[in-house]
Amino acid sequence: MDDDAHHPRPCPPSIREPPLKAAPHDQLTLLDLADRDARLGQLAHRRRALPELAVLTEAVADEARLNDRRIELDTLLGDLRRELRQAEAEVEQVRARRDRDEQRLSSGAITNPKDLTNLEHEMQALQRRITTLEDNELEVMDRVETTEADLSGVMAELERARAKVADVTAARDAAFADLDAERDRVAAERADLAARLGEPLLATYEKVRAQYGSGAAALRARRCEGCRLEINGADLREIAGLPDDEVVRCPECSRILVRTIESGL
Repeated sequence: MDDDAHHPRPCPPSIREPPLKAAPHDQLTLLDLADRDARLGQLAHRRRALPELAVLTEAVADEARLNDRRIELDTLLGDLRRELRQAEAEVEQVRARRDRDEQRLSSGAITNPKDLTNLEHEMQALQRRITTLEDNELEVMDRVETTEADLSGVMAELERARAKVADVTAARDAAFADLDAERDRVAAERADLAARLGEPLLATYEKVRAQYGSGAAALRARRCEGCRLEINGADLREIAGLPDDEVVRCPECSRILVRTIESGL
């Protein structure tokens, strides 16, 4: 996308402002510098917009969701197992009491008919209680098994999610490494180009770049390649009359306008 889409169009400066002299080859170096700056901007954008970043965000969210579900099921399973132990203990307690009553009944120690009848009724009540407790125990056991199965399934999904996070993280880091290596290479080239320029020219370039997104553009076929606008005839005639070492600013976008053999002057 053209840089002008991100920056308001400036008020056209005078072509001869600021008054600055620079050798033609230094002005051409500005185009190489601008190319490296554009490349660095593209690399930064690619780094921010890596597809792996969106995939990783989704994968991390899935992992967090599954881990929350794992914690929820693990907590529920712990509660159910405690409930199951309590149910088993209650069954054993009532069974023990029934067994004691059976021993008393079979021992013949109780001979009073009324006491025998009461003991038989108690044993029947205990058996009904055992049946109820065993039914509850079976229900809790079923819930434990279901929860264990659910937890096992979630753990399998969680392991897959964690593996995906690891894989995408590795892919992201590899992409980052490639982009960073390219950025460092281009940044070194830029530093070398900048070191060739005089301070006034470089300072002007940096100031314009900070204001308008790019600091210099070529004049080709009577058109500024920065704003893509054709320079009007009067401005072209004025530019054509300037010395080669006169630094020109685009009357439309204010970038440093570098004259080339293809300028059409």
